[in-house]
Parts: sequence; C-alpha cells; structure tokens
Amino acid sequence: MDTVTAQSHETTPREVRPIAWLCGVWRGEGSIGYGPIPNGRVSQQLTFAVADGPYLAYTAKTWLLAADPADGFSEGVAGPADARTAPATWATPAEPAVGATPTSATVDGIGHRSPDVSKPKPWHEESGYWRVLPSASRKPPLELEVLIADAAGFLSLYVGEVSGQRASLGTDAMMRTASAPPVGAATRLYGLIQGDLLWTWDIAGFELELGSYMAVSLSRVEG
Repeated sequence: MDTVTAQSHETTPREVRPIAWLCGVWRGEGSIGYGPIPNGRVSQQLTFAVADGPYLAYTAKTWLLAADPADGFSEGVAGPADARTAPATWATPAEPAVGATPTSATVDGIGHRSPDVSKPKPWHEESGYWRVLPSASRKPPLELEVLIADAAGFLSLYVGEVSGQRASLGTDAMMRTASAPPVGAATRLYGLIQGDLLWTWDIAGFELELGSYMAVSLSRVEG
C-alpha cells in the first residue's frame, strides 16, 4: 500500500479531508508521568498519511530523554523496574559506564543524548488508522473511529469527534495481553495551534483514576 504524508485539498479523498490537517511527519518533545511511572521527558515522532482507502494511516514512536543533555539517562526518567506494571516497550535505560563521556545520538532523525548510541532507548510505539464516519450534513463536529495497536500489548478502539483543527477521543473498548500493564481506559486530545500539533494522553490504570500521562508539542517536519 502506497502512502503519502501530504496531498493538496483537491487530491485528498473527501472522506478524510476533515482530518487532513493531521497529515505529515511531526517531531517534538514533551513530558510523561503517571502513578508508578516517574516523571520524565520524551522525544516523539508521529506520522499521519493519506492511504489507499477512506482513512489515515498513523504511527508513533517515543524515546526517553535525559533530564540534562550533558548527562546520561537520569534515574528520574527510568521506567518502573517491574515489567508487569509497565509496558514492555517502556524500557528502563541503562546507566552510563563510570567515566564514559556521553555522545550525541540520532534516533530516526531525532537527536538526543544516549549513554550508548548503538542502543537507542525506546519508550513506546504504536500504529493504527483514523476514520471519519459518514455524515449526511458533513457539518462539524464529525464522528471519529480510531484503531490503535500498541507494542506494549494493547488493541484499542477510540471514538470521538473532530471539529476544525481539534480532535478528541476516548476508548470505547480495550483489549490487552496478559503481560500488558493494567490500563483500562484512556482519552486523547489533538489540536493544531499556530502550526504546531499539541496532544495529550490521559490514562486510567494501576488502580488509579483517569489522569494525565503524556503531553507533547510537535512541529511538522515533512508534508
């Protein structure tokens, strides 16, 4: 299946025009932290692409950042040690060797410091599809369906709405593997503000109420 990151309004399929403002490759930084997941900083890349059907194809990758670029990964941004209480892909960064000099690394085009440039420290990865439900009036807000597969062991169906350059989503159903962390619900909010894509992700898990987990600001680098 061939995809492109951006098309003109005239060539974008009519069905996805209400969410075409998401199209492109986006990169930026943000914060994480929730319950047993310590507060920290992340870098992230999101891609939304027009595909061969009435939907957008979506991928996202997230990496942990050091608290101070001059240091290695700090303890404050390390993931929980217990794999049963944290997503499998949210790896705990290794401490740099004593006397080692941090070097600059580039992970899929995102430059940051890493104690070992040969071993990037991924935190999260997911992919899926965004679809706008048919509407006779085509007047906003329009309903959305979003399917997301998470490498940590989740399959999630989000439903929500889009109005202008703002989309809000909430989980309608979630399935998780036996090894996935105990997260049972989530909400997401995406908005285009002065050319940047801002998005937030709230989760309910670890026997805690719904609360902020991740917030990221990204700039379009392609598309």
